[in-house]
Amino acid sequence: MTQPPNNLDHDDSFEQEESLDQNNSHADMPLLSHLLELRDRLLRSVLSILIVFVAMVYWANDIYLFIADPLIQRLPENASMVAIDIVAPFLTPFKTTAYVAVFVAMPYILHQIWAFVSPGLYRHEKKFAYPLLFSSILLFYAGLAFAYFVVFPLAWDFLTAVGPEGIDLSPDISSYLSIVLKLFFAFGLAFEIPVATVLLVWSGLTTVDSLREKRPYVVVGAFVIGMLLTPPDVISQTLLAIPMLILFEFGIFFAKFSTQNKDAKKTEQA
Repeated sequence: MTQPPNNLDHDDSFEQEESLDQNNSHADMPLLSHLLELRDRLLRSVLSILIVFVAMVYWANDIYLFIADPLIQRLPENASMVAIDIVAPFLTPFKTTAYVAVFVAMPYILHQIWAFVSPGLYRHEKKFAYPLLFSSILLFYAGLAFAYFVVFPLAWDFLTAVGPEGIDLSPDISSYLSIVLKLFFAFGLAFEIPVATVLLVWSGLTTVDSLREKRPYVVVGAFVIGMLLTPPDVISQTLLAIPMLILFEFGIFFAKFSTQNKDAKKTEQA
């Protein structure tokens, strides 16, 4: 007597096939080979940063002035930025260019990370990872652009207007660079929330319903993170927290959409 087909058996065979593909991709790669590959990809990433840095270093002063322009435009009349350290006028633009080189080379760096990790992924995970990789790059740059074009003008308007009378405002160029880099990294990483949310749900560490139940904690956490990662002004804190909450909702939506597609494909294959 024949038994009806069992969907669980089909799912198990599907997972076994995926696991077999995954194991075969690593069958001939001992630990030493993995370490050598990791070394090569790290060297390529560092080399890409150096190439971009060398290509831009001639315009180091112009790059710094571009980064500092939102503040320079809002300084009081006859005020200017200053350099407290004697080597700051030389080193600060070079540091700025080095960090900008990292930002510019980020797509290639992420590609190297992806190339190293991808052999360990299942076939369906690879198809899903491509749009995630592309989205993470776009979101990172979107965070940088949001910080420069939206947050900086509003924050510097507020900070340059609230000082006591009789105090000359002359920001130090090194201190400004430190604050700007902190904001750039904060907003660049904050805009990765949708990708992180989708990955958490896709990996099974949490569920869409569980994330929805944690919304009140997420709201509090977003404002705490905004307080810790931004200058001590309400505007920049709020401008970081609100996008984080909006992006969290987008992450929940896309996580739900991706899991529905995953379940639908399993149902079709069953």
